[in-house]
Order: sequence, then C-alpha cells, then structure tokens
Amino acid sequence: MSESIPFNKNVHSPPDPNYGTLPRSLFHRRSLHFSRQHTPPRLSNVPVPPRSAAASGPSSPISMFSPSLRNLSNLSFSRIVSQRPISAYDATFNSDSKDDGGLGMSMDAKKNGVRVWYSSYSSIDWMHDAIKESLRFSRLRRKKNFRARIRLAVDRLLGWIIVTIVGCLTAVFAFLVVTSERWFFSLKDGYCTEGWTKARALCCPQTELSMLFPTSTTETECQAWRPWSDLFAWDGGSGSIQFVAYTFIALSLAVSSCWLTLLLTKSTSFVTRKESGVLGPDFHDGSETTAAPRKIFYYASGSGIPELKAILSGFVIHGYLGGRVLIAKSAGLALSVASGLQLGKEGPFVHIACCIGNIVSRLASKYENNEGRNIYSKRREILSAACAAGVAVAFGAPIGGTLFSLEEVSYFFPAKVMWRSFFCAMIAAITLKLLNPFGTGKLVLFQVTYDKDWHAFELFPFVILGVFGGVYGAYFSKLNFRWSRDVRNATWLKDHPVIEVLLVTLATSAFCFLNPYTRMGGTELVSALFSECHKGVEDEWGLCLSDPGSWSQVTPVVGALLLALVVRGTLTLVTFGIRLPAGIFIPSLAAGALVGRMIGILLQFLRYQHPDMRFFSACSGDNCIIPGLYAMVGAAASLAGVTRTTVSLAVIMFELTDTLSYTIPIMIAVLCAKTTADALEEKGIYELVIDVARLPYLDCKKTFLWGDRQIADVIIRDVDVIRLDQDNTVKSLRDKLQVSLQDDGNQDAVFPILRADDHDEDSTRLVGVIGARELEHALCIVADHPDETITFQITYSHHPLASSSFSSLLDDTNRSSFDIFDFSIYMDQAPLTITLNSPLELVQQFFVKLGARYVIVTDMDGYYDGIIDKKTWLAFLNEAGDH
Repeated sequence: MSESIPFNKNVHSPPDPNYGTLPRSLFHRRSLHFSRQHTPPRLSNVPVPPRSAAASGPSSPISMFSPSLRNLSNLSFSRIVSQRPISAYDATFNSDSKDDGGLGMSMDAKKNGVRVWYSSYSSIDWMHDAIKESLRFSRLRRKKNFRARIRLAVDRLLGWIIVTIVGCLTAVFAFLVVTSERWFFSLKDGYCTEGWTKARALCCPQTELSMLFPTSTTETECQAWRPWSDLFAWDGGSGSIQFVAYTFIALSLAVSSCWLTLLLTKSTSFVTRKESGVLGPDFHDGSETTAAPRKIFYYASGSGIPELKAILSGFVIHGYLGGRVLIAKSAGLALSVASGLQLGKEGPFVHIACCIGNIVSRLASKYENNEGRNIYSKRREILSAACAAGVAVAFGAPIGGTLFSLEEVSYFFPAKVMWRSFFCAMIAAITLKLLNPFGTGKLVLFQVTYDKDWHAFELFPFVILGVFGGVYGAYFSKLNFRWSRDVRNATWLKDHPVIEVLLVTLATSAFCFLNPYTRMGGTELVSALFSECHKGVEDEWGLCLSDPGSWSQVTPVVGALLLALVVRGTLTLVTFGIRLPAGIFIPSLAAGALVGRMIGILLQFLRYQHPDMRFFSACSGDNCIIPGLYAMVGAAASLAGVTRTTVSLAVIMFELTDTLSYTIPIMIAVLCAKTTADALEEKGIYELVIDVARLPYLDCKKTFLWGDRQIADVIIRDVDVIRLDQDNTVKSLRDKLQVSLQDDGNQDAVFPILRADDHDEDSTRLVGVIGARELEHALCIVADHPDETITFQITYSHHPLASSSFSSLLDDTNRSSFDIFDFSIYMDQAPLTITLNSPLELVQQFFVKLGARYVIVTDMDGYYDGIIDKKTWLAFLNEAGDH
C-alpha cells in the first residue's frame, strides 16, 4: 500500500454520506440477511469530524504542536501539521500525587487504560467513565483534613448549584423567546402607535384578536393598533395590502430563521480540540482521491429531542449543545414561530434548556471531564434536569416536565436524577412566574380552569377522541417520515433548504390568511379552543354561541374548524423537518383540540335539540356539556398519538387545568390514543426522525424476539488485530490503522491485541484492546521514529507520562523515565468478554445496561473468536426486527 494515502481515504467509489452510523440500506429490513455462514456486513462510512478551519492556514500557531509532528512526512501523514492534536483526558502529569506511589498516574487509567477525548459521532465508554468518576470521588473522601472536608461538601453541593442556575437561565431564555415571538407575530398585522416595540397584546390587551374576529361584540376597536392597510392606501382594497404585508413579513421572518440555522449551526463548522486530526474528511495529502463524504446536519433545526435522546444514550455530538447553537436556536425559534408556520416552540425549549445545562456544567471540571451516562454520570444528570426545566417553562408544568424527562428523553434516570430534575423544573417555573411573560400571571397562555365535572355518558366521546388521536398520530408520523425520506432528502429540496422554507411559508400564508383559526398562532388557537363558554356571552374567538341549539350558528363554526384542521394538519406535515427550529407539540395539540371542540359543539347542539334523550339523562342545567373540555381531551389524545408519551402528558394536562377533576377523561383518551397508534405504527415521531437521521440510538425500553439467531450471526471475525508474536513498528501500526479506517471509517473501531497460545500456535488469546483514537494519539507522539518497535506488555506498571496532555509530552524531563514506544498504557486489559454460545439477550444487556462500546467474543476454550461493536449490533437489531 502506498504510504501517501491519507487516513480515512476510500480508494474505491465514494460511499453515500450519512450523519449517524447506520447506512441507509440498513433501514430496509429486506436489505440484509444475517446467516451463520456469512459474516454480517460491518457498518461503514461513519461520519468523521472535519479539520479545523482555524488551523488550516499556514499562519496557524506552531507552538501548540509537538516538534515531532513537524516531520510526520516520514510516515506520510501529509499535512497533518495543520491539524489539531487530540489529547488524553484522564489526568495531567502531577509529580506530587501520592495516590499511586508518587507516579502521578490517575487510578482509573490503571484499570482500563488511558483514553483520549471522544470525537463527534462516536459512542461513550460508560464503563471507563464510571471507574473514572468513582475513583475521583474516592480520592476526595480519602483525605480527612478540614480543607478536604470543605472540598467534599462543595463537590456535593455543586450539582444543586448548577441545576439552580440552569433553571433560572432556562426561564430567562423562555421569557425572551416568548416576548420577542409575540412582537414579531403581531408585526405581520400592523404596529402600535403608542410604541413600535409593543406587541398587540400589550398595545390592546383586551382586543388582541378583534381584527381576526370582527363579529365580536364584547370589545371595542383598539385605536392604538394600526394595520398596514391604513398606512399604505391603495385603490385595490385594504385586504390586498394587508395580505401582501402579511406575506412579505412572514417570508422575511422564516428566511431569517433559516439563515441563522444554516450559517451558525452547520455540523462541519464545529471542531474542538477533542476531535481527531487525521480522521477528518477534509484531511488529504494532495492526491486526487476524495475523502468519504458526510451528510450535512444543522444543529438548530427541528425540535432537538431525537438528537437529545441519542446524546443521553451515549452518542457524542460536539457543538450540538454549545453556545452558538443556543443563540441560533433561541433567536431562530422566535422568528420561525412568529412567521406563522405550523410549528411550535415548546419542543425546542427542551433543546435550549439542555444547551444551557451543558454550558453551565462545563464550568466545573467534575462535569466537564465526565461524559458517562451510568450511575456515576455527571453531565448527563444535568442534561436530564435541564430537559425537565424545558418542559416546565413550555407548559407551566414542573411535575410533568420531570416525568417527561424520565419517560421520553432520558436513557437512565435514577432517584437522585429525578429529585434534581424536579428541583430544576421548580426553579424554572418559579422564575418564569416572576417574569410573567404574558402579563396575566399565567405560565402559559392556554392555562384554563373549569368549574364543572364530567358525566358518565361522556366516556364514549372521550374514547372516540382517543381513537382519533391514535389514528392521527400514527398516520401523521408515517406520512411525515415518508415525506422527509422520499421528498425532502431525495429530491432537489435536499440541496436547497432556503427555497423549501420559502415555498412552505408562502403556502402557509396563502392558505391561512383568510381563516381566523389558521391565521392565529398555535398557542393562541389552543387557548381559544380550551376556553369555557358562558351563557349569553360571545367570546372574541367566535367559538361561544349565543344559541347552541341553532344549526345556523353551529354550521359556520364547525365548518371553519374542520377547514382549519385539514389546512393546519397538511401544512404541519410538510413543515416539520425543514431547516429551522420547529417543534411538534403545539401543532399536535391544535389538531386534537380542533376535533374535540367540534365534537363538543355538536354534542351541545344535540343536547339542546333533544333534551329528553336518555343519553343526556344525567344532564341538568344549560351548560351540561363543556366544548372546551372536549378540546383539551382531544389535544391530549393527538399529542399522545404523535409522541407516544402517556404519564407525563396526562400530568402536564392536569397542571394546565389546575384540577384533578378530569383525570379519568384524559387518562382514557391518552391510553386509547397510544394503543391505537402503536397498532398502526410501532414508532412515534421521534423514533422515526432518528431513523431518518440514522442516529445510533439503542432503545432500552424495547424487547426483542431472537428466535434461532445466535452470536455467530452477528460476530465480526475479520476485524484488524495486533499480534504480539509479530513485529509491530510505528509504520506497520500506522498502516494497520489506515487500512481499518479505509474499510469502515468507524471512530469506535478497536484493535484486539492477541498472543499465540502456549500450547496451540494456531489459536490466539486476548491480551487487551486498544481503540483507534488511542492508537492515533500514541502514534502521533512517536511519529519521528517510523521503524521503532512498539511493545504491549501483559504485566506492566503505569507511568506519569501516560495520561499527560499532548503538549505536556514536549517536556524532555518526563521522557527520561518513560518508554514512549510502550503502548501498554493505552490498552484496556479488562474488556467485556462473552462466550460464543451465550444467548443474544445477554449481549443486549451488555450494551443496554453496562453501556458497552464493544464486546469481545471467545470460543468455549477461551480463545479469541471475534468482536461485536455497538453499531454493528444496532444494524443487527434493525435487521432482526423488534417486537
């Protein structure tokens, strides 16, 4: 093989780009056929991080690199000098450490080897981080002096301090998004003469929607609000001017949101010092071969919940929860919702809260240096708490937010995390209450209170609403998945996201302008549909009828609601997934609320027409049936059908109504919706988005039927290995690493280290495992000596230089007592191992419960047989099918 071929270079035809790890073909169940006679296909072309733009030029500072990197051309690491070096994160050199006899080596590295920082699109080694965190806390408790006790107390309080800050900041960002969105939204209709910075709700607090409902008789026209048709006089009519101004401003807001998303949060623009310097697709040596492409992803687009599920399950995406994404998501969300597109801001609040949690947690090394998810996990405890805070400010439901984090987002949720999540959600709700974004004292605009109870005869309509919610959720998820896969990602729209946003916004303005129930914002619509009617009083939304028994009054309202359902549902179908911040909560709630309100109005009409019907025998009084209650039950059912949430959704609805009187109706509707949706489509909208993005998410809540499948059906036997009975030079290991990355580009790749058996030279036994990134880190250190022999000692002692950062290796005083060609310190000598005849359920538990990145397979005699990595296991599960 030519030494000029760079890392991660496919000399064959370029593969299809992908963002996650699973190739497109793996999502077609008939595309793979695992059998015991054939080795299953390995996951190929895993996306890799790009080279740093900051270090690409000739003027990049050279002092940050080891001098040994300047002569890497000896190994044909062409142009690697301009790459950022990766470094170990286990510890830094500390000659004063007495924990290990003065060697200064962190104890966790002694257990299973030194590790480098995780790169983007790689899986986390939970076991390593568990050991690391437990020993860090053990060192804190070992010292008994006063200063150590203070440090231990601060360490224990640090988590509570951080979740308090996260809760407060989440509420502040929610307040800013809500207030700016309301101003932008009202700007489409006109401006306030008393102050151009005032939204219509502040300019005319009692008549915010009077322009949309001119039949309202309870309010007078607001003189302070001036529509655009009054400012621009034209003989063609005020309606045309108003439509043009409305459409132009809506297009401007949507395109601005899209540009923020595209320019600030493009995945290839996020490179940190934790990224590999030689695994990037832009790294090359000037040859004409093309590096493996990667699907471009925009971190601020969508709701962010599917990606958060993958991150909390142990999938690394550097930059996804960073400051740049926080700014783009917050500003873009206000603009996108204000444009009138059929999307919501409640789901993205969860992403915003997690960005805040990640940024705040990085202030403490306790959270910065630990990525793990298990019981000793730290950063993901904060992210789980932040998820709860995001839902708390979105719906004013701190208890529901805590349960949502447990049920839908978090992968691991022990009691301690639940308690902190509840505390963080409470802080967020209190702060938002003090900020009072709506000026009404409510946390959300559609918070309502009913003063009547429900009746037994209403159980049947509640079941009907539940079934509708399940049907709507299942088919909406199916159609949106197919639209994203077959239209958005398979046509010219894929390369022109701005044009797609323009077309969708133009269609939304055209179809929604005339109908008041499509023109108004999603939150305002849900608030109107939830509202309670009082006899003889018309509301400004036109939903409360002066004579509910008059068909002439019922028909236009039901017709308008039905038209709004069709228009909003269709537009939501094509809107969710475009390249700007967009949530699905409010559109789903609105669809169910529209149907529920229609059913409530029709039942109320039937009750007035046939008051003596036996079906209504339990009714007494004129206001026996509350249409707003049916809207609330329908909203819960449709959201349950789309997202498949149950307990958390029911609690959120209880908190919205400030009562437990309607516990049974909501529970019935939610359970019926989920049951119906699961029967029609086994995956919810978030799981289908994960499929479209090909994220490596292993759902721990699903069970599988293995049938006659065995480990032999999934084991990889042709993985590259390092043999101790062969000469291993710097050059040969470089070539081995290079070939491995050419084959699959898998950043989770590992190299089993084998030795020949003492009694059977044809058989090999496992000595340990070294990761591809750890091998790259070690090779960069010794790159000046391509012909030197690399050793892996079976029994050895650790040295202080092992876990030092890359720059600390420049100090020659550290090299005198350390053999840099001994790679034993990077070797995991205790990998998870399983025998070939073990059941597949045990392998599943290794990956789910223990968080394994890979499992070594041995035969019955203990000889090495092969390996199963997490991403190959995911492909196998996808092929096998879940039940």
